Amino acid sequence: MPKGLKRSCCTLFAAAFLLAGAVDAMAQGPSKGPSGLPLPRFVSLKSGRVNLRIGPSTDYAVSWMYTRSGLPVEITQEYDNWRKIRDAEGTEGWVNQTLLSGERTALAAPWMKGKGNDIYVNMRQDAQTNSSIVAKLQPGVLAKVLECSGTWCRIEVDGTKGWVTQTEIWGAYPGEAFK
Repeated sequence: MPKGLKRSCCTLFAAAFLLAGAVDAMAQGPSKGPSGLPLPRFVSLKSGRVNLRIGPSTDYAVSWMYTRSGLPVEITQEYDNWRKIRDAEGTEGWVNQTLLSGERTALAAPWMKGKGNDIYVNMRQDAQTNSSIVAKLQPGVLAKVLECSGTWCRIEVDGTKGWVTQTEIWGAYPGEAFK
């Protein structure tokens, strides 16, 4: 067998083995971080000024500054008092845990921002597609998440409460239920 072919076979075998392990881990559900909380998980920014760093320490450079408290972010890793987060646009970096809140928030269909003026997420009176519309949310609107059933989430925006389908927000996982 040619030398290069043998190495390729071993590399493919190792990649298949690692992929099988990753699939098994995903099938078991979210893992737990050193804090004992699930990873990944959604939280929100506690402060109106949050530095996103390239590593888990103040010794690392700031790559971005968030200026909006309540913004939902996803924690993907934990290291000491630092949390690696991802925002709705996919930007990743490290934030000190003191700047994060367990309060659940969400963005209305941020992936639809800039796609047109007549695109809305309908907030409904009840968790049913034929329920009356209480508000039309533009993509990117920030909402407080009160609960999710796994298919619908009850949210609040500027004092108005209602239900949106879980697939139309960024801040709750598909099928996730909580109160």
